[in-house]
Amino acid sequence: MVTELHSSTKQAPRRPALGRGIAMRLAATEYDKVAAVLTQLTDEQWRLPTDCPGWDVRSLAGHVVGMAQMAASIRETVRQQVASSRRAKAEGGLLIDALTAVQVEKNAALTEAEVVEAMRRVGPKAATARRRTPALVRNRTMPGLQDVGGHQEAWTFGFLFDVILTRDPFMHRIDIAEATGVSVTPTADHEGVLVDDVVREWADRHASPYVLDLTGPAGGHWQHGDTAAAPHLTMDALQFCRVVSGRGTADGLLTTSVPF
Repeated sequence: MVTELHSSTKQAPRRPALGRGIAMRLAATEYDKVAAVLTQLTDEQWRLPTDCPGWDVRSLAGHVVGMAQMAASIRETVRQQVASSRRAKAEGGLLIDALTAVQVEKNAALTEAEVVEAMRRVGPKAATARRRTPALVRNRTMPGLQDVGGHQEAWTFGFLFDVILTRDPFMHRIDIAEATGVSVTPTADHEGVLVDDVVREWADRHASPYVLDLTGPAGGHWQHGDTAAAPHLTMDALQFCRVVSGRGTADGLLTTSVPF
């Protein structure tokens, strides 16, 4: 399949491009897939370092569970926001770094088995809460600007709830696989849909001609513009997501960042 993608220069707050039903299906499935990967880990693998600075697999899992806990409960959202705001102010750091640290610490006392059980329990609740978020909230612009590859931009809450909160566990599931060697078992109807959404946003952001061939079950072919003069890129679909998320080495159009 050849997909012709065009780009946009609109500066309006970024909104989800995925249909609501598709986004919510992906959210529920992704939480299940994270729990399945955590179930496979051996005692030694929980302690392996990941590509996320300062985090081993155990810490990363604590963050993923903590983010799902935040999505599942308004009360927990408020608690984490207050705690992370205080931490960021006290330490002079970024709010997102303080938030993830709060999440890791919240789940630090759990055993590995309890982390797996917490992921199994909270994932469906988070998916349900996200699905029930009303359009009035989803259409609102989030306070403050988000840093994406050194550029500041506005997001709607819908982009956060429908897109980012699924991309985050998806990317961290890949991080766990990279660190431990466990399989992410990609499929066209889950990872393939996530990858397609990432490619389309990447194309929108760099606004240049290109030809992109991504291999594996989640891959495909995308192009835009004068393909004769455009760069031709070929790589694994999941590795493409890693690179545009800021992991690994990138050059050319691959330096265009996509938020996860």
